[in-house]
Amino acid sequence: MLTLKIASARDGDVIIAGAGPAGAAAAAHLADAGFSVLLLDHQQFPRDKVCGDFVGPAALLELDSLGITGLPGYRQTTIIHEAALYLNGRHLITHPIPRVAGMPAHGRVIARKALDQWILERARAAGARVLENTRVQGFDSGADGVSVTVNGPAGPATLRAQALIGADGSSSIVARLLRGHAVPDRNRIIAMRCYMDGLPDTGKRCDLYFSDDTFPGYYWLFPTGPTSANVGIGMVRETLPRNEEHLRQLMLRLISSDPALRARLGKAQPRGPVTGWPLTTYDPALPCVGGRVLLAGDAAGLINPLNGEGIQYAMLSGRWAAETLIAARARDDFSHASLLPYAQRVERELRFDMALARLIVQLIRNRHLTPLWLDALRIIVARARTDPAYADVTGGVLAGLVPARRVMGADILRKTALQSLLSLGGMGARHLLRGRAHCVRLGLQTGTAAAGVALSMAADPRAALDWGLGVAGSALELGGGVAGALLRPGGQAMAPPPAALGYESRSIM
Repeated sequence: MLTLKIASARDGDVIIAGAGPAGAAAAAHLADAGFSVLLLDHQQFPRDKVCGDFVGPAALLELDSLGITGLPGYRQTTIIHEAALYLNGRHLITHPIPRVAGMPAHGRVIARKALDQWILERARAAGARVLENTRVQGFDSGADGVSVTVNGPAGPATLRAQALIGADGSSSIVARLLRGHAVPDRNRIIAMRCYMDGLPDTGKRCDLYFSDDTFPGYYWLFPTGPTSANVGIGMVRETLPRNEEHLRQLMLRLISSDPALRARLGKAQPRGPVTGWPLTTYDPALPCVGGRVLLAGDAAGLINPLNGEGIQYAMLSGRWAAETLIAARARDDFSHASLLPYAQRVERELRFDMALARLIVQLIRNRHLTPLWLDALRIIVARARTDPAYADVTGGVLAGLVPARRVMGADILRKTALQSLLSLGGMGARHLLRGRAHCVRLGLQTGTAAAGVALSMAADPRAALDWGLGVAGSALELGGGVAGALLRPGGQAMAPPPAALGYESRSIM
């Protein structure tokens, strides 16, 4: 008996929810490979996106692979050669962007309104069909494909394809439906940003500012032109105790009161409003793969919780998702097992770095201990001033350029420990030189501060317990990944791979 199997009609091979850098990059790579791609977004492009606008070297390479770096508008964006660090209004260090084999030794500040439009147009030119003002409302995966319900200009509709990529941002509907719940607040960062015009010459330097008021978080000034800049602030959502000052008010207060930021701004005035947006940070416990479904970029939580960087991870994950689907089509298998290599690649390339970042952020959530964390920052900077190699590694990890496993190396830990002893010794000598009465007062102040911390934490024992459990969980996560990240089969230490993400050395201007 002859049985005919009639394939269900499809609107495309792959549907991508979200046309930001992750979704549009995936669409471009898939369309280049001959896929029929539907790229959906609930907004109309060009559109703005709250962001610091800094595009690091790894993301610049991804843009180069898509041909974006040849655009005239790209050439006009601001090149960043160095970064400066400030604490409580005082300059700590200025250091060049770390040089990493295979990557440019600079970044760029590119407004998201332009950047996202360029990548979207690249996807469209490759053949992707772009549907704007179209919001994804749900999906259903089955043996024959995935059905995606949407609401667009023509009203509700159902689109069908072989696979779905959820790249619909930190508030992703696809991610919520895949995981069965929303992202918990502990994985959230809140960021605010405004543009300012009329600065003195901004140069080619990014500034990062830390203070007692903003920790655990930082504020920034990233030049967008000769006399304009992106000025913003970011902070983890859950702290102990809670930060009661509204982030927007805190940012405006710092703009007017921080002496270092004030000097950089001069008589600059804001252009447009202060706007904000929540960001979702990486949590390895949350799945990024399902049957016929992949999550990329912010929807997968691929934001470094330490520095808020997301653009390079968005573009990388978009490419990885495309490569996974290309391989899946060759097997004619879009099952969960067939797409699992994508999740394994995310874990292999990013989990160790994200785990270290999560542990640091979990520790510094406790604002009772802010003086301790800021002293640790001073110690690291003091070593970096006199040791360029140390500065390259620690600065590279902060910028997401150097694998975090380098920090776990014995030499880096030894240098940090040595600098701690030197700093503590110098501090002790200075106190002793100021006399016995000063030392007694210092001891009383320290004891009073410690008692205040204990009483404050006792006033909210549940929050304190949650913090402690979070630290323990993050430490276990990092410890569990050390062996796999540092050792190859056979127990040989793994050298930090400069081409771990598949890059070859090349020059990008």
